[in-house]
Amino acid sequence: MTTPLLASHGTFGLNLDIFETNIINLAIVIAGLTWFLRGFLGGILARRRERILAELKDAEDRLASATASLTEAQASLADARARAEKIRIDGKARAEAIRLESEKRTVEEMARLKQDSQSDLASEVSRVSKQLQREAAEMAIEKALASLPSRLDATTQAQLIDQSIQTLGKA
Repeated sequence: MTTPLLASHGTFGLNLDIFETNIINLAIVIAGLTWFLRGFLGGILARRRERILAELKDAEDRLASATASLTEAQASLADARARAEKIRIDGKARAEAIRLESEKRTVEEMARLKQDSQSDLASEVSRVSKQLQREAAEMAIEKALASLPSRLDATTQAQLIDQSIQTLGKA
C-alpha cells in the first residue's frame, strides 16, 4: 500500500508499507549483525586495544630506561670531563715544576762549570807563573854562569868560597 500523499508522480516516493519494504527483515538482520558482530568485533577491538596499550607501556618503559641511561651517561660524561680537566691542570703543574727544576739544575750546573773553569784557570795561571819563574831563574843562572868566568878573578873567587863556607857554618 502506498500512500498517495507521499507518493510522487512517477519516480520518487516514500513507501511506508512495512511488509513491502522489508523493514522488519532489515531490522532483524541489522540487530543480528550488531549482536553477533559486537562480540566478534568487540573481541578483536579489545585485543587490538590491549596490544596497543602493551606497546605503549613497553615504549614508555623503554623511554624511561633510555632517559635513565642518558642521565647516567651525562653524569659519567661530566665526571670524565672533570677528571680530564684535573689531569690537564695536574699535567700543566707537573710540566711547570719539571721546567723549574730543569732551569734550577741548569743554573747550578753552569755555576759549577764556571767555578771549575775559574779554578782550572787559577791552577793554569799558577802553573804558568811557576814555569815562567823557573825559566827566568834558569836564564838568570845561565847568564850569570856565562858572565861569571870573565868577571871572576882568583881573589874574588876565594872571597866567594869563604862567604859560602861561612853561610853553611851558620846554618
